[in-house]
Amino acid sequence: MMVPDSPKESVTELEMDESVSPNQHESGIQVEDSFGPWKKGGRALSVLMAINILLLGCCLITAGSVDHVPIEEKDVLAFLCTLMLLSILWMCVQMYLTHKHKNAVLYKDSHAGPIWLRGGLVVFGICTLLLDGFKIGHHLGYMTCTSKLMIIYPVIQGVFVIVQICFLWVSSKHCLQIHHNVMRCGLMLILTTNLAIWMTTVTDESSHVSREMMETLNYTEENELEFLSHHDEILPKGNCNCNDVCILLKTAYYYLYPFNLEFSLFACAMSYVMWKNVGRLIDDDVHHPHHLKLRSWREAPFIGLICGITMLAVGLGLFVVYELQLKDDQLRNRVLTTFFIFHVICLSLMSIGALGGIIVFKFDRRQMCNRKNPSRALDVALLFVATIGQYCISYYSIVAMVATNPIDYLRALTLTYSLLLIVQHTIQDIFIIEGLHRQLPNDWEPPLKAPPETPRKDSSTLDSASHHASQQEPGTLNAFSRQRASIASLRATLSTSLSTHRKRRRLLREICAFLLLGNILFWIIPAFGARLRFDNNLEVKFYGMTMWVLINNICLPFGIFYRMHAAACMVELCLQP
Repeated sequence: MMVPDSPKESVTELEMDESVSPNQHESGIQVEDSFGPWKKGGRALSVLMAINILLLGCCLITAGSVDHVPIEEKDVLAFLCTLMLLSILWMCVQMYLTHKHKNAVLYKDSHAGPIWLRGGLVVFGICTLLLDGFKIGHHLGYMTCTSKLMIIYPVIQGVFVIVQICFLWVSSKHCLQIHHNVMRCGLMLILTTNLAIWMTTVTDESSHVSREMMETLNYTEENELEFLSHHDEILPKGNCNCNDVCILLKTAYYYLYPFNLEFSLFACAMSYVMWKNVGRLIDDDVHHPHHLKLRSWREAPFIGLICGITMLAVGLGLFVVYELQLKDDQLRNRVLTTFFIFHVICLSLMSIGALGGIIVFKFDRRQMCNRKNPSRALDVALLFVATIGQYCISYYSIVAMVATNPIDYLRALTLTYSLLLIVQHTIQDIFIIEGLHRQLPNDWEPPLKAPPETPRKDSSTLDSASHHASQQEPGTLNAFSRQRASIASLRATLSTSLSTHRKRRRLLREICAFLLLGNILFWIIPAFGARLRFDNNLEVKFYGMTMWVLINNICLPFGIFYRMHAAACMVELCLQP
């Protein structure tokens, strides 16, 4: 591809990576795949490093969550603190080198790190800082009889969060052109650090929720739950006194775990895109500028927004009632039935909305884009991976409901709910992928834009010219008349096409606004403790507590992440031109 005319072409061979040949600089042509072997070798090195770190983290985290294995929580925290300190050091060095080296960032990926993604990272980062503050306050109550790492860890994590937000906010769009292998290894270090923190948080949160479910169900088979006896749930040994504030802080920071999980996943996604963009020789800011904004308040969605807000408000109200009445044996079945019916209705409406969006896309005149794009490829991959988690738990539930006789009202609702989850995820994935691959505004020159109105003085000039020409040649007047009629007809056709396009875009924005709020609702409900297919006690009786807890703890985090990622994609679809 041709490099844009700019001072960037004056970069010398020594300042660029050795994988770019001198002939490319002399000719002014840079082919991205021309240094494929070197790029693949550097990527392989960083990936192998990440795999080793991640596998070591998995071993420590899983071993530390079991009582009879002599791995304590302080060992896990020491490992995480080491990773975070190394990541903090690398991010600071990288920002310094990028600032000092004038040719470090020659190209940018405009699709990477959009403002809504960076804004979400900041919001989740602030909530993570609150979580760290609550943890520090809680563990100060046990300072005399617990490891000091319990206090040091949230302090280091707070610094890590702040530095990472600054780093990703500034560098998320950069296609780095210096020290390729070092940059790739550093970005993989950040990615694996966030994944290790995510796994630790999922383990803590899943253990906490599973114990609450066991208490709710009055389950007594303690021998089946040995693997859930996590260190964080056991009070420190010794003469420890913790006041009511200390206990309240512990209760509070569990409600902030979902935000910490999303922060880690957002950071992983942005780090991965940066890793893919290292050494990339294409400037998307030149070729594909984004104009992701609504041009006027009239283009903002209204009906979809109102319907989504209504569904969100009703859902949150029912969620509060559900949490309050679930432990009451007399009201348990009624509140479960009501909540299942609400889910079935909402999932049906969301499926219909996404299907309508797919139909609208079939009439969209924009072309599908097949250009290599790390951000789009990652969005699709994350959708598929997260969907598999929800598919898995839904099919386990379907098998349990079909194999159980007789099928009563609650079992029928559970079966319907599981089937609708599969349908809704499938249709919504297709809708999102169709929309994301059309979101290349600079590749699509709108054929629907009507030409500007001809000024009145031009019309009078044309009339004068035609009158003068008619005096010279009798047939000239008819030619001018036909030309004017053709222009008027073209203007009317383009105006009609533009009106149709605007109506189509308005309908898509309404659908995206509704699906956005629907996905936010279905992120809140499981993220803050509601486990419908755990609370109904049907799958637990079929599979046993151990197996069903294991299935939920593996699959539900992916389902929760899917909802947040789908909501983020809906924001981008809603703002596209």
